[in-house]
Amino acid sequence: MPDLAAFSPDYRAARSKFREAARAAGAALEDHVNPAAAPSGHSEKLTADVALLGPRDAERVLLVNSGTHGVEAFAGSAIEIGFLAGRPALPDDVRVVMVHAINPHGFAWLRRVTEENVDLNRNFVDHDGPHPANDAYDALHPALCPERWDAASLAEMERAIEDYVDRNGAFALQAVVTRGQYRHPDGIFYGGKMPTWSNSTFRDILDRHVTGARRVAFVDLHTGLGAYGDAEMIGGASPSTPGGRRMRDWYGDIVTSPSSGTSSSAPLVGVIARSVREAARGADVISATLEFGTYPVRDVLHALLADNWLHAHGDLDSPLGREIKADIRKRLFPDEDDWKERVLTKGVEILNRTLGGLGDG
Repeated sequence: MPDLAAFSPDYRAARSKFREAARAAGAALEDHVNPAAAPSGHSEKLTADVALLGPRDAERVLLVNSGTHGVEAFAGSAIEIGFLAGRPALPDDVRVVMVHAINPHGFAWLRRVTEENVDLNRNFVDHDGPHPANDAYDALHPALCPERWDAASLAEMERAIEDYVDRNGAFALQAVVTRGQYRHPDGIFYGGKMPTWSNSTFRDILDRHVTGARRVAFVDLHTGLGAYGDAEMIGGASPSTPGGRRMRDWYGDIVTSPSSGTSSSAPLVGVIARSVREAARGADVISATLEFGTYPVRDVLHALLADNWLHAHGDLDSPLGREIKADIRKRLFPDEDDWKERVLTKGVEILNRTLGGLGDG
């Protein structure tokens, strides 16, 4: 049985457990302080923490990241803590770079987005050039992001969603809404107009600890897509490429690809993996999102829309505000033992498989 004590009730406890597990495993630690305010005020620091295991000059790197989508870090943090608690035996010439809560603001405030209301996993685009267009989202935006959260606005939202689904299909709706948009700062899946703090911090971590490696395996930990408790390794490489075949060898039939239509995720723009490939240019890079399912897509989407409205127009301390916060936490972190057992067991197994794959050369 996995030790469910690896899970934490909030960001503060998760950070403390992660740092304790890292020290016990003999890892070096560093932190990157986010200047944004914590829910408890400026007395609490919000940080992205990094644990480092193995020789700094090793040519093969296992890079693990949690909290790209802040509130999803309940699971990612537990997996990292569980992996460290297992005292992993590193193969020769391999180092581990483990990033905890790269979006600490989102984790602490129970938000998927950063303090800029940016979806970090859409923020890694070239901000010096034209931003990607998403005309279909533009048309849906007024209904999806109303100024009021009442019966009339919710009915209009449902009408817009059902009309789009009737004309295009449910997955088409998911693709349009989730792929990323760059015109509506008050909207969902907003990619931003410039790099966020979390973007710049992650790139700094890559420059310090990943650039120069010969082989890199990147695992980004997420929740919210797929069936309850199921694991999916979403790869950027086509299954027919050497990278895609190696992923299949390492992880088996849980490997999927949005480009081939086998994934629960639609194709996305501006994802964090882009920065890893840029930092490790010239290296052999395997990159995957380890996604754990929670609830149906429409339920998760409703929770994200409600949270977006709450922070734009609502009152966090109201009964409705507390209800919305409890719902987004639940939709992205089902705090049930059966779910946590499956996630922790599979997550640690995947990290150990990745470590073994790197060790095999």
